[in-house]
Amino acid sequence: MDKALKSKLIQYLRQFATEDRWQRINNVIDNRTRYVSVILEDIYQPHNASAVLRSCDCFGIQDVHIIENKNEFDPNKGVTIGADQWITLQSYNQPDQNNTEHCYQKLKEKGYRIIATTPHENDVTIDEVSLDQKTALVFGAELTGLSDYALEHADGYAKIPMVGFSESFNISVSAALCLYELSTRLRKSRDDWELNESEKLDLQFDWLKKSVRAPEKLIQRYLEEDKES
Repeated sequence: MDKALKSKLIQYLRQFATEDRWQRINNVIDNRTRYVSVILEDIYQPHNASAVLRSCDCFGIQDVHIIENKNEFDPNKGVTIGADQWITLQSYNQPDQNNTEHCYQKLKEKGYRIIATTPHENDVTIDEVSLDQKTALVFGAELTGLSDYALEHADGYAKIPMVGFSESFNISVSAALCLYELSTRLRKSRDDWELNESEKLDLQFDWLKKSVRAPEKLIQRYLEEDKES
């Protein structure tokens, strides 16, 4: 669908959404970013998977990349509270394929630096992670951690400082802490973190469709009326 038609459809669909909803859509879009993204590798605990998605939505992270080599990603709708419908989920789940490799290659081609969130001999604390280029944080399952490939092919490693007896945070807590740190620092330190106008238009259209009743019927009605006029 070309940009002109999408813009017309947005204006048409606005009639069927409340003004409060339209303002909320735009306010959220203005705070969305793709400069920081999240990768989840073989996260299978529904509660943890769901909580991470909710944190991404709350901190304005638009893209989450889901790697399913061994485990199916199955978020709990009761925990996400609808957060998953407002973020973009990209799944990598082809059988007999290293889906981690596919995900890494795709993101690196787009200019992302991949940071594995795990203690490592070459790690830095999360507040020291550089934001001089687009960054994707990768999280692994709690029991097994990240795969060997995910660790060996990461561009860097980050950890959260801890001073207690526990050796690690729950993955959902880790993601929330990391995203708060990076998203807060990103907005203070860079001017290029926002979505471009085309990306904003796409989200306006997508979110409006999710905010009105029978959107496909409304779109079809508009197209038929436009064709007759």
